[in-house]
Amino acid sequence: MAELKPVQSKTTMILISIFLGGLGIDRYLMGYSNWWLKLITFGGCGIWTLIDLIRIITGSMTMADGRELS
Repeated sequence: MAELKPVQSKTTMILISIFLGGLGIDRYLMGYSNWWLKLITFGGCGIWTLIDLIRIITGSMTMADGRELS
């Protein structure tokens, strides 16, 4: 069984998404396996980064295994 990533703080993930979201660091810390797509496309030219930021703020983006951000 794969090791679970620790549940991240919502505030921390918002800040990481703002400053490092284009590199996919926010998705990596949340346990998503497709984080590298944001890295090679620079966050989809900022579009994916903005979408992820909005999803984190509204609470619709959870950890990859479905757990809510703390």
